[in-house]
Amino acid sequence: MNHATWPALILLLTMSIVIVVTVVSAQQGKQYFIRRIPGLSAIDEAVGRAVEMGRGILLSTGLSDGIDIITLQALAICANVASSAARYGTRVQMPVYNSAMLPIAEDTISNAYNQAGRGDAYSPDDVRYLSNQQFAYAAGVAGMIQREKFAATFLFGTFFAESLIMAENANMVGAIQVAGTPSTTQVPFFIAACDYVIIGDEYYAATAYLTRQPTLMGSIVAQDRVKIGILAMVVIGALCTTFVNPNLFKKLLADQSYPIGELLQNPKEEGK
Repeated sequence: MNHATWPALILLLTMSIVIVVTVVSAQQGKQYFIRRIPGLSAIDEAVGRAVEMGRGILLSTGLSDGIDIITLQALAICANVASSAARYGTRVQMPVYNSAMLPIAEDTISNAYNQAGRGDAYSPDDVRYLSNQQFAYAAGVAGMIQREKFAATFLFGTFFAESLIMAENANMVGAIQVAGTPSTTQVPFFIAACDYVIIGDEYYAATAYLTRQPTLMGSIVAQDRVKIGILAMVVIGALCTTFVNPNLFKKLLADQSYPIGELLQNPKEEGK
């Protein structure tokens, strides 16, 4: 924004105000609606199936090389699943790809058990480091699936070519699968192999949907409002460019300021 013009600054200020006002109103108790996300709604179904079958649940946060927003979202979802499973005494196992994630994953799952009032049921062996090599990790997860015969698997995070190896092994043992990833190249494979898939913005809205935490709810709703506003600007800009002045929006958001009169000047008049 080093060369932002006054229209761009106004646009940025307006979006910031919308976000802040929406978040504050949510914190003050206003209830906002987020549409039902089938993949996340299926968590209780998957946990219930594991309880009925007397078999465990597998959680995986993918192949992230560091602690980023994708991994944090995956951990938040895994914590919700672990808490729900702990209430019914169902075992949860979580193989880890990145060794730096191991203590964070252990703390996340341990806290989930404590919140469910079943801290004594947590075992450190249930969260384990496998490998930081892509297919070694996939082979390790596949081996766990075949040995433990999990009733449900949750695959959330960054995935690559190993995604189908893990998903197909879970299919072989009859596990219900819920997956979510912002890796667009892997979404088609998850759709083909899994029962429920979180797609696009749903992945980033997952934490707000599951926890109903006011700040997160307000943030999601505010972002949607900003997106609607940007979409409206695109439509208005297209109409103005087509029927009013082709250069209006080009000048409005250009890297220099134009006087109001020049903004509204028709290009035909400029040539006179």
